[in-house]
Amino acid sequence: MLRSAQDGVAGFLAGRPNEWIRLGMVHLLPGVVPLYVVNEFPKSGGTWVGQMLGRALDVPFPRNRLPVLRPSIMHGHYLSPFGMMNAVVPWRDGRDVMVSWYHQCLSPHEYNDEQVRAARRELSFEDYDDVYGNLPAFIEWAFTRPRAPRFTWSDFVRRWHDRDDAVHVRYEDLRRDPAGELYRMVKELTGNPMSPERAQGIVDEFSFERQAGRKTGEENTGSFLRKGVVGEWRERFSPEARRVFDRHAGEELVMLGYEGDRTWAEGVG
Repeated sequence: MLRSAQDGVAGFLAGRPNEWIRLGMVHLLPGVVPLYVVNEFPKSGGTWVGQMLGRALDVPFPRNRLPVLRPSIMHGHYLSPFGMMNAVVPWRDGRDVMVSWYHQCLSPHEYNDEQVRAARRELSFEDYDDVYGNLPAFIEWAFTRPRAPRFTWSDFVRRWHDRDDAVHVRYEDLRRDPAGELYRMVKELTGNPMSPERAQGIVDEFSFERQAGRKTGEENTGSFLRKGVVGEWRERFSPEARRVFDRHAGEELVMLGYEGDRTWAEGVG
């Protein structure tokens, strides 16, 4: 309990005002203001989950602005579970997370100019479009010098993977059966089923194709909705990238069931 409280205080002091308010709400107010907290390591599908849940539960999803003091969806990146209720944790293969996180940190798009400037000051690559060549150094940086959030993917996995007081959902399952996964999340959160037709309507409303204006897999590195695919790491990871990721998060990858053992890092699988 003490460690959880300390984690929360550290995050509070390190954040910006909007983040401070959100941090206080998700850790201190769940018993006062009913909140549904979508808590993820970045690039795991949390925004998509938040959008669909907001529509399904008929509550607002105040994104990139001050939250509201009423039942709502709160989306964030929190290591500490202290005081949190109604948590939904989206998971994604950490190797795909690293590919997407690379673009989030180093490829300018509509939301991240400040983040890109800060990351490029620390990672001076000759060609930022050379994802294959740069990934080993980027992965090392992401696991040894985390900035925002101030914890790593493996930290998040170890803290949250086995919590039975949260609803867990995999990005890969959402891509395979979004309506079924939305139905399950709502049922686990509220105890009430929703009609399959309504679930499918919400999925259609917030599909990648409708929001991005292009098909899944058609890449636009200048967009927050870059590509929306599963398994991209296989074409982006060099042998060195495999070794670096495995050194920092091989156990966590197995822990989540994305691999049965660590032989994948040797180029098997």
